[in-house]
Amino acid sequence: MRLLSYNRRGTHGLALQSGNDWLDLTAAAPQISSDMAVLLQSADWRNDVAQAAKGAPKLNLAQVEFLAPFRASQKILCVGLNYVAHVAESPYKQPDYPTFFGRFASTLIGHGQPLVKPKVSDEFDYEGELVAVIGKKGRHIKVEDALDHVAGYTIFNEGSVRNFQFKSPQWTVGKNFDDSGACGPWFVTADELPAGAKGLRLTTRVNGRVEQDASTDDMIFDVATLISIASEAMTLVPGDMLVTGTPSGVGFGKKPPVYMRSGDVCEVEIERIGVLRNPVVAEA
Repeated sequence: MRLLSYNRRGTHGLALQSGNDWLDLTAAAPQISSDMAVLLQSADWRNDVAQAAKGAPKLNLAQVEFLAPFRASQKILCVGLNYVAHVAESPYKQPDYPTFFGRFASTLIGHGQPLVKPKVSDEFDYEGELVAVIGKKGRHIKVEDALDHVAGYTIFNEGSVRNFQFKSPQWTVGKNFDDSGACGPWFVTADELPAGAKGLRLTTRVNGRVEQDASTDDMIFDVATLISIASEAMTLVPGDMLVTGTPSGVGFGKKPPVYMRSGDVCEVEIERIGVLRNPVVAEA
């Protein structure tokens, strides 16, 4: 199942892919939430989607704006330094414990919307990442049970403002500039992908040039392990996002560094999920 959130002339909606078409679930069932972080909180969300699809008209994607599919997530838990080769290009040692940090939903944009290069920095970097979305509440989750708590997956481009990220040992500011994180283009349920989304190719391109190219098998801590460890500290709830880290090839690791500029187009593609594409603009 694939679901996307859209904005059409100020009205937010939810759509479901059916073959080569997209069905406008909101037109058939206005009460259904367009925010999948809210949708997943209902135990009957799959049934709600199926019922809405029965009477849903087709949606022309060319006439809508994509929204970030998860805009009301209680937690956006990001993981740094989770690919061996990426650690090697960073100023850090390989961690023995996941490097968790938080991201705020207010910083997110959807597919096709512009990533904003801040006026206070020329070090705006891309980071293509896989997102695992929690679908079942849990605390102290065993590794062997962790994937039962995953509703599905989406794609993230965690735009990072490097000179602000490295101003202090805490990365929060550099990871939370307005309109710096892209998410989408849609949400894909876990049953459509390999368990734990393993073995999927992740590629990031800037202006068509490949900058990152790796497999999700290359993670130091896989999805199940990350969920289990995170749940030792906090209760994970439906709609929570686990942004699982970026592979090597980020801009600041290149010599000389390569950062995103106004006029660039950045794409993150994950096999069997899709392509998240965003232009880059300068902050006004």
